[in-house]
Amino acid sequence: MALTLHEGLKYRGHRSWMAVGRRNIESPDIFAIPGNPAESRWARLVQEGSAALEPLVSRVRGIRRIQQGLNLLSNPLYSVDRLRGREHFRYPGTAGILDLPPHRPDVVHCHNLHGRYFDLRQLVRLSRSVPVVLTLHDEWAFTGHCAYTMGCERWRSGCGACPGLHIYPPVRRDATAANWRAKRAVYAASRLYVSTPSQWLMDRARESILFEGVSESRVIYNGVDRSVFRPADRAAARQRLGLPVEPRMLLFTANAARRNMFKDYETVREAVRICGQASGDRPLLLIALGDTGPSERFGSAELRFVPYEESPALVAAYYQAADLYLHGAKADNLPTTIVEALASAVPVIATAVGGISEQVRSLADAPGGWAGPAVPRDQATGVLVQAGDAAGMAAAALALLADDDLRACLSANAARDAAERFDLRDQVENTVAWYQEVLRGHARDSVTLRPMGP
Repeated sequence: MALTLHEGLKYRGHRSWMAVGRRNIESPDIFAIPGNPAESRWARLVQEGSAALEPLVSRVRGIRRIQQGLNLLSNPLYSVDRLRGREHFRYPGTAGILDLPPHRPDVVHCHNLHGRYFDLRQLVRLSRSVPVVLTLHDEWAFTGHCAYTMGCERWRSGCGACPGLHIYPPVRRDATAANWRAKRAVYAASRLYVSTPSQWLMDRARESILFEGVSESRVIYNGVDRSVFRPADRAAARQRLGLPVEPRMLLFTANAARRNMFKDYETVREAVRICGQASGDRPLLLIALGDTGPSERFGSAELRFVPYEESPALVAAYYQAADLYLHGAKADNLPTTIVEALASAVPVIATAVGGISEQVRSLADAPGGWAGPAVPRDQATGVLVQAGDAAGMAAAALALLADDDLRACLSANAARDAAERFDLRDQVENTVAWYQEVLRGHARDSVTLRPMGP
């Protein structure tokens, strides 16, 4: 999303640059942050040596320990922090971010700072030099380590005694209380402008340690390029992808969905199994886009995996080929996949977690629907079900598949709602408008910031 926003700003005539931990795209406007110990020549040589030993792990005793020793040598400070359970912030290149572009930026806009490349402590200095906007894409900024709290509320009072050390990004030991205190000290000494893509995440952030250092905040929905994700002829899309025309087609897309702890592939799979047993002879096809594995059959239903696809046009074709989009999640903010489905005029059946209930306008009195807010058919864009409710997801899918007129109505509503709320152009314009407000507020705000604690 950061790259999309960067390109959108440039397209509209604004000067924009990106500083990244590792540059995967050759562009004069994208800079790799220098001085990352993990990216030094020495570190790369050691990591390559460790990787070269991988084929021997299962055949030679002790190779795994040698690999662990090499990994420790590649970045000793990081390795020590990792062994202690502490989040690692020693990335000295962060201090020079303002000097990377040819012109001093008016605003620094930060995204996803937990990717092993950014020194969070530099927010204090940066925010005193230039307005710093921080867009949250998950809950990591105010927790002791995890990207999503998965129902745990200890982030409100200081973490510690963590029940989910395995949650991404995982930690080996429980230093979550110390991590939480370190973040709190940074925020208390900073002056930040925070945005979120969902009201759900903003409400959580407002109750957290993050807001001790926040001057202003704004909810700005993520958008998609509607010139790519748009309604299209279903039969033509299937022909382009080599898919059969006859079956009713369901789609679920997520990168490595079966291994992603925040998605709920099992609920989607079980819903398809129920649908397959109840569909009689009418064939049903679920495409799981973004993963690999053997196909499965459940009565008249087939579950088929399609590997991750990089081409936005081909991804859009899968949406355009589908009758319904299913989205199972255990934790989520404002998933782009749901926005892509809506923009492609595909009704969505999704578990109501995180910000998903803001995306999907749930059909009133729908079979399997959740007990939360719902709207009449002339406004609905899909059906929300309770988290983990495979039977409810199946009931909603069967009801929509059986009613062509209702499904067509929801399809039209979805495309219209995406145009009104989730257009990438609006996201860029709303962001620029907020930058202007931030600059005005930063200029007139003369609050003396407290020094950072020990």
